[in-house]
Amino acid sequence: MALSQRLEFRQTQALVMTPQLMQAIKLLQLSSLDLAAYVENELEKNPLLERASDDDGPPKAEAPADVAPESPAEASGEPQASDWSGEEFETSRTSMEQGLGTELENVFPDADAGSQKASANAEPLPGYSEWSGTGTGSGGGEDGSYNLEAFVSTETTLADHLAEQMNMAIGDPVQRMIGQYLIDMVDEAGYLAGETDSVAEKLGAPRERVEAVLAILQGFDPGGVCARNLTECLAIQLRERNRLDPAMQVLLDNLGLLAKRDMVALRRLCGVNDEDLVEMIAEIRNLNPKPGLAFGSTTVQPIVPDVFVKAAPDGTWQVELNSDTLPKVLINQRYYAKVSKTAKNDKDKTYLADCLQTATWLVRALDQRAKTILKVAMEIVKQQDAFFVHGVQHLRPLNLKTVADAISMHESTVSRVTANKYMATSRGIFELKYFFTSSIAAADGGEAHSAEAVRDRIRRMIDAEPANDILSDDTIVDKLREAGIDIARRTVAKYREAMRIPSSVQRRRDKQVTAS
Repeated sequence: MALSQRLEFRQTQALVMTPQLMQAIKLLQLSSLDLAAYVENELEKNPLLERASDDDGPPKAEAPADVAPESPAEASGEPQASDWSGEEFETSRTSMEQGLGTELENVFPDADAGSQKASANAEPLPGYSEWSGTGTGSGGGEDGSYNLEAFVSTETTLADHLAEQMNMAIGDPVQRMIGQYLIDMVDEAGYLAGETDSVAEKLGAPRERVEAVLAILQGFDPGGVCARNLTECLAIQLRERNRLDPAMQVLLDNLGLLAKRDMVALRRLCGVNDEDLVEMIAEIRNLNPKPGLAFGSTTVQPIVPDVFVKAAPDGTWQVELNSDTLPKVLINQRYYAKVSKTAKNDKDKTYLADCLQTATWLVRALDQRAKTILKVAMEIVKQQDAFFVHGVQHLRPLNLKTVADAISMHESTVSRVTANKYMATSRGIFELKYFFTSSIAAADGGEAHSAEAVRDRIRRMIDAEPANDILSDDTIVDKLREAGIDIARRTVAKYREAMRIPSSVQRRRDKQVTAS
């Protein structure tokens, strides 16, 4: 066969990951806190981006070109499962999308310009000029400014709390140095993360002296701090309460048996009767196994819902975006027009063009992100209507493909939307992924059951079991099959262990001790 050269034209389709598309995908899977940090970083880098103010009108949210049409089931108005009908949901959806226009127009609500104007025109604090005339101290500066942040109290850490007590309890400089070294080894739970032998070797001090300083630190507040293990931590707290007798010490030395609820062995080792053993266990339960956590070094971020679900007067559900989680940014067109006129070389013009393009794509990506989250949330509410009405027992099996097909999106898009997003309902705040549960087949061939609903049923069955009739895993399987749920014994055991419910043997021992 002869070899020859020729030109051919072929038409193919391919998805090109442009920087703009990568940015939109990245924003879609960010949580509200991560999104706020990302936008804050963009505000610092891009001079054309600014926060919305009172004088700025609502931004014009341009609909992205790839926004998918409504699903055929919604457009046809066919009756849907549960209390939703196609007509009711379509009417609700239309009103919600009309509200979405308001939501998206209010994505950039009035900021704090009014408060800024008020603070600019506010009268000086009485007596402030006389008090801060020296320009020194934590409240004033050389320019006579009033720094309110200087008066904000900072969180006291565990190390600071222990150091303050050590300064009052220990006067010897050598002992203070040893004490500070030991305090630096205390972790956030309040335990000493190290051995006294290594401390003595590193500091070149006698081991007895290090032990003496440690004994002083273990008497500090909170009780049980600077312990080397759980047994020592509980012993310190019991010693402060004058309850560390020999029987209690034996119980502390056998915490493994207590965890297994082997009351017979504990009663034999401690040499006490059932009543005394129950009282000793109750005292241990009242102790704090992690005393240092009262001085948490890390700030716990509260869960901020991205979507609100409320019952409407007509029996449907109203789904709204939380405007507080939506960044409030605009493009400063006036500044761009002003600066672009003064650009003298190609480098400046290219920089301004890149800034404008980046700002435009960011605003559009934020707009598209809000629309996509609301669209997915509305479909979840539609699919799980019975859950919102009746509770977790009526949670339906749901996967990403079902929602993706209903709203004409890809499964990966739905997966990114449901990651790190939360929905506030009348039954609590749930992560969007909570509503996606695996299915368990029905014993009679009917509709499948949600795994979360089955777990809740198992939990309620165990909570209601009497002390003289503890349910084994096999018994739970039989009862579930009588209720029409086809489930294996190993699945029941897996669900029970995931809910941290002890086995039937351990529950029987525990309830016998409680009853006695």
